[in-house]
Amino acid sequence: MNGKKPVIQFNDFNFHYKIQNKPTLHDINLTIYEGEKVLILGASGSGKSTLANCINGLIPFSFEGNITGSLKVNDQETRDMSIYKLSTMVGTVLQDSDAQFVGLSVGEDIAFAMENDNIPRAEMLPKVLQYSTEVGMEDYLLSLPFNLSGGQKQKVALAGVLGDSMNILIFDEPLASLDPYSGTVTIDLIDQIARNGNRTVVIIEHRLEDALYRPVDRVILMDKGRIVADTTADALLRGDLLREYGIREPLYISALKYAGCDINTIQGLDDPSTLELSDENKKKLRAFFESQADIQPPVLGEETINVDNVTFSYIKGTKAKNVLKDVSFSVKKGERIALIGKNGAGKTTLARLICGIDRPNAGIIYINGENNKALSVREIGEEIGYVMQNPNQMIVKDIIKDEVELALRLKKLPDDEVINRAENTLKTCELYRMRNWPVDAVSYGQKKRVTVASILALEPEVIILDEPTAGQDYRHYMEIINFINKLNAEFGKTIIFITHDMHLAIENTDRAVVLSESELIADESVFSVLSDDDVITRANLKQTSLYILAKKIGISPEKCIEHYILYERMVRVDE
Repeated sequence: MNGKKPVIQFNDFNFHYKIQNKPTLHDINLTIYEGEKVLILGASGSGKSTLANCINGLIPFSFEGNITGSLKVNDQETRDMSIYKLSTMVGTVLQDSDAQFVGLSVGEDIAFAMENDNIPRAEMLPKVLQYSTEVGMEDYLLSLPFNLSGGQKQKVALAGVLGDSMNILIFDEPLASLDPYSGTVTIDLIDQIARNGNRTVVIIEHRLEDALYRPVDRVILMDKGRIVADTTADALLRGDLLREYGIREPLYISALKYAGCDINTIQGLDDPSTLELSDENKKKLRAFFESQADIQPPVLGEETINVDNVTFSYIKGTKAKNVLKDVSFSVKKGERIALIGKNGAGKTTLARLICGIDRPNAGIIYINGENNKALSVREIGEEIGYVMQNPNQMIVKDIIKDEVELALRLKKLPDDEVINRAENTLKTCELYRMRNWPVDAVSYGQKKRVTVASILALEPEVIILDEPTAGQDYRHYMEIINFINKLNAEFGKTIIFITHDMHLAIENTDRAVVLSESELIADESVFSVLSDDDVITRANLKQTSLYILAKKIGISPEKCIEHYILYERMVRVDE
């Protein structure tokens, strides 16, 4: 490839985990070159994480199994190297940044690998400053890593693997816990490091549209442990492989197809800002966005939650900083609401207050007309189910089936009802075949599904889901979301999504409640919020590709987004 040397070489490579019946990777032939930025796509179980673990040495040194074929990193066979040797060449930034921290300060965490190498302090300190500056965290060297925002944690984790000999960097779902704007900053940073440092970058990410915010050299699509495509982003977007293998299409690609445009005639397809649209395609898009979608508005019931001038601070006292300040809004039975805003805006705190885990310093929260201060957490839990963002904070049982049954048994329900409800929910969340597995044996995304299942089994009237799509591939995400939408449409359940995923908000909610700097700054329809420049800026959101498309063809972004939402739902109903 343009004379560049190969740094990762798979040749007829196969891997079979010791604890599994069948191989996970089959006939992998892949060469990645120095300085390339490669995106690896695939549904859960496709083998992409296993592929990455082979590169960084976790396989076979931490996860035992049988290897056939060859894998070379920097011209050295990995099975002949130690994991320490590989760790000096390959750095990995985990999806869960908290699991990667070892130091009590940002500076200590960045210095950890150098301390293990016995690098003298006089030599180490300038490197800590160099790496922290490279990721924009030089002003936080004395800060506690766990007190940082999600985006800042990602930066610290990245700085910790920027060794002088580290020429390969792997990012495992770097956008999973970030608000949209922080996600763009992260992708910018990854791109900058890839281009300036001549490092090879491998990104594992479900969110294709967000990952393509900056260009990649190649996209590797995996399915069932095999590479099914090794191509460019442009070629992938023009074909049918995304839908065939369960990867979510970018919004603007779906809009072009809905409008009847021939995408094979459009140049610059991998970036909505560089699309070259003919007059005919512009005409088709305008006709599509200006047509009327025939769909009935949701029928809503009585008020079920009322947040009335709520203020809250975790620290008491006159100088305490408010996490929420004078927040007021109401929720009606049967609504689907997106609670959105940047990291640290107070979204999760608001959910904890509604559920009674914490109580307001001022103001009142009413649950079905009753002040929730007069209700116990258990009484509130009968009406409101809360699925936390971090599954490790919810799971208490060792076996998946036992975890899903736990709350049902605490309610002292009959044995047959517990088993029936748990089994139905496990099947819905595609966990039934794993029901007897240890929780620790499944991925972070699968743990998320376990926590969703444990709450859905309780059948609460209101379900609050904190970042339900984080760590989920599109197929599993749609299975859970379709089930939740069915609960809403057929049984009138009220759904509140705390989310950074604008696809989820656009396609599955009717209203957005937006927080910024502890205050409520918008409470409107989703399409109004996502076309409001001021709200987008203040809440760390980003313009959707539909917004960019609307500007390109000269129509109102609000009208464009509204029609896409209605049309998408109409298509889903017809299917």
